[in-house]
Amino acid sequence: MPDGFDKDVYPEPPRRTPAVEKQTGLPNPADILIKLFQYTVDVPVTTFRDWVERQHERNRFYYYQQKFRRVPDLTECKLGDHLCNYEAEMQWRRDHKVDQEIVKVIKERLGACQQREGNSYLQNCDKEMNQFRQVSKAYQSRYGDLGAYGSAQKCLMKQKHRMIAERKEATAAED
Repeated sequence: MPDGFDKDVYPEPPRRTPAVEKQTGLPNPADILIKLFQYTVDVPVTTFRDWVERQHERNRFYYYQQKFRRVPDLTECKLGDHLCNYEAEMQWRRDHKVDQEIVKVIKERLGACQQREGNSYLQNCDKEMNQFRQVSKAYQSRYGDLGAYGSAQKCLMKQKHRMIAERKEATAAED
């Protein structure tokens, strides 16, 4: 405390905290409940959690992403092989989702470039715009006009019709 304080207004605090004198010889019920909770709930739960953590430490599993093996395309499946058709359909759906995410990422990059560059984005974001055009054109040529219920078979038929049309155009150009 400062040297020039009024001792009548601010009395000096005691130097030591006095010890509590017990009034009775009986134990405190709060202490009994705390010990009872500790030994019946806390210790078993903590022990079990520590054991589980030790087991996880021994069998550490690193999960990054699920990897699927490439399955044969729908064109490689035999007629009547339903399992092969199903696997090819699931592979097509995974490829479709991956292609959607690729288009989405490229679009986000283009949007970020436009936001960053402001009014001069036409000159400075030319690379991103060309990349987005290429990706969206490839996506549209593969998955466009399939509708909400697109499947691997519909996509294959679309590709076949596109190839037939290109062949007709090439023969017409030669003649």
